[in-house]
Amino acid sequence: MGEVSLEPSPTYERTPFGKEMLKHFLFDPSYKNLNHGSFGTFPLPIRNKQREYQDLCEAAPDPFIRYTYPKLSDVARGAVAKVLNCPTDTVVFVANATTGVNTVLRNIVWNQDGKDEILYFRHIYGACLKTVEYVCEANHDIVNPREIIVEYPMEDADLLALFRNAIKASRAEGKRPRLAIYDAVSSLPGLRMPFEDLTAACKEEGILSLVDAAHGIGHVHLDLTTLDPDFVVTNAHKWLFVPRGCAVFYVPIKNQPLMRSSLPTSHGFVPKTTTGALMPLPPPTKSEFVNAFEFIGTIDNTNYLVAGEAIKWREEVCGGEKAIIDYNTKLAREGGATVAKILGTKVLDNATHSLTNCCLVNVLLPLAVGAEDVAGTVTIKPEHIGKAKEWLQSTLIDEHKTFLAIWFFQGQFWARLSGQIYLEMEDFVWAGETLKKICQGVAKQQF
Repeated sequence: MGEVSLEPSPTYERTPFGKEMLKHFLFDPSYKNLNHGSFGTFPLPIRNKQREYQDLCEAAPDPFIRYTYPKLSDVARGAVAKVLNCPTDTVVFVANATTGVNTVLRNIVWNQDGKDEILYFRHIYGACLKTVEYVCEANHDIVNPREIIVEYPMEDADLLALFRNAIKASRAEGKRPRLAIYDAVSSLPGLRMPFEDLTAACKEEGILSLVDAAHGIGHVHLDLTTLDPDFVVTNAHKWLFVPRGCAVFYVPIKNQPLMRSSLPTSHGFVPKTTTGALMPLPPPTKSEFVNAFEFIGTIDNTNYLVAGEAIKWREEVCGGEKAIIDYNTKLAREGGATVAKILGTKVLDNATHSLTNCCLVNVLLPLAVGAEDVAGTVTIKPEHIGKAKEWLQSTLIDEHKTFLAIWFFQGQFWARLSGQIYLEMEDFVWAGETLKKICQGVAKQQF
């Protein structure tokens, strides 16, 4: 039951990195995608494979959703598990990293004595901070947040020391550091965090580790068996070339009883009390954890099914994960340095360059706020920060057909760029010249 007839997966031809890769993607020829990190993109063959699954579903919706989809989902989960080096029954798909973070924080049963704390770094992704704040509020403050303030650039050892000091401070105040959430690669600024060391510290201190690896799979090397975290969520639609939104949610067997429900709760939930609720799906044959996340309502999950095809495409067209990560990281580093040279500024990095050991790079813009005039720098009044930022952002889109994340951080304006296989150095040269031009527009107060 539920057998389908799929077109055989083609054998893809190797393509050199750089502008030749653009033929595989769907960009408008006039648009430069220098911000891959926000929403990702995917090659045409992966889109075609997803549409094949969609057509099969529409040809016979009930058989496909009830019987075929679970089998294909198992294959896709197996493919991402291989990349992450973890057992297949420890990973499921969710819509995005925020959903995974919500799932963890809403499932944890917090102690009633009001001592539990959630530790997080100041540059946490905004939606995840909102989730922490909501969970604390919804639980009537029996759990509370503890912020760890970071000033970049910072060496990994110093950040780890801040983390350990926060744990000590929590306990010194009679609190219980219960869970820590931290990034593999943070969003703004786009920097690699020492998530391996942080996970080890959590293990030593008896704290649950939640790794927000939104910028994870396809971006940095993740070996979850070696890392051994308590929870990881990683977006496949950002760097793995899976259609959005698709994320992998990892929970080791030992912690799966803690994740009582998917988000939203659906047919896979197994209540502790006996109910007479009708189960409209075929009898479950997998673990409670996998079954709970396999079907959480009627939505188009065919993008999950092409995760394995995306990995195959990356292997055959690009030479595999290491080749992709090495190219993107090198391009981001060298491209960021080129942009900074054009602007007469600098890249946000530390002495050991651990912060830039990823596919994102942050470049300082020649804009100063409320400072005395400095050669080569445009001075902005504090009250104009918001207007200037929005003008820079919209001008990049409207006049230059690109997008770069521009934000105000630690009293300065920064731009974040992404390294990716369809980009090359001349794209970063163009980005530097474009940023220089629009910063000159700020000097003329065109905003």
